[in-house]
Amino acid sequence: MAIHFPIALLCIGFLSAVISLFFRRDFFSQAAFYLLVLGALGSIAAYLSGNAAGEGIEEGALGKAVELHEQAATISLWLTILTAAFYLFLFIRKNTKTWAKFLGILLFAGTVVSIARTGYLGGQLVYKHGAGIELSVGNLSTPADDK
Repeated sequence: MAIHFPIALLCIGFLSAVISLFFRRDFFSQAAFYLLVLGALGSIAAYLSGNAAGEGIEEGALGKAVELHEQAATISLWLTILTAAFYLFLFIRKNTKTWAKFLGILLFAGTVVSIARTGYLGGQLVYKHGAGIELSVGNLSTPADDK
């Protein structure tokens, strides 16, 4: 949940920001702002938990994949924080200028693309490299061993 919840918040927040641009409803722009702030806070928790999970894995193909995922996560985290700070600035100043909204949406789009890339690399860790997977082989004894 710590990983996937911020992703969902940020994706829905971005969708709300785009909708607010076309329909000019305060609800959608406020929803985008609050979802972005919650997603940014969740991203910090996700980053910290992922950092702890990848601790000590430094060698081989898995180590390189973890390092690539960690770099992508760092970029995503800083983009998310930057985007949230920009939206907070607009929110405090009550800036409704069209150029500022477009810039905010561009930043938000870059954040979502970066998070998608980070998620893809995280999926590669699990499905290609088997990171975090415990094998359950069951009882390996043969019927002859039981007698």
